[in-house]
Amino acid sequence: MNLTEIKSQVEQVFKETIEAGELEHGDIIVLGCSSSEILGEHIGKAGSSEVGQAVISAVMDITSRLNLHIAVQCCEHLNRALVVTKSCAVVYNLEVVRVCPTPSAGGSCASVAYEMLPNAVVVEHIKAHAAVDIGDTHIGMHVKFVQVPFRPTIKRVGQAHVTALTSRPKLIGGTRAKYD
Repeated sequence: MNLTEIKSQVEQVFKETIEAGELEHGDIIVLGCSSSEILGEHIGKAGSSEVGQAVISAVMDITSRLNLHIAVQCCEHLNRALVVTKSCAVVYNLEVVRVCPTPSAGGSCASVAYEMLPNAVVVEHIKAHAAVDIGDTHIGMHVKFVQVPFRPTIKRVGQAHVTALTSRPKLIGGTRAKYD
């Protein structure tokens, strides 16, 4: 397990997704991540706080530099709730729930995010502008409509399959409508 390589791969995937989605200051990007899958194990069976720390530190570096909000998806045991900063919850009027993610109930990445993000809180629902899925954790429920699949150049972080979504406004108005 090369944590430096994992961090580099995560940074590249996030940079590409942010660029493809044309994210702007204050937008939200979701991270769904299985540290078990990164290690080549079955999702939820071999979580690693060390891998979680490498992933979250890479994501925090990028999102803080670009003034984006990060939302880290918890595992199914917390109903895929999300860890965000309190400022994100306030700006987007998100309802905060009371729970502290742990590696066994929330996942390694979410529990590390809860520790590392300033004033971290957990919310049940969000409509983000884009998302990165490392390990097939299924992040689509958190991205606003209309979702646009994005294929990063890096197909794997460690051993985990990587996909991403961006979003765009709906195209409405029919044949006489004009779009940018």
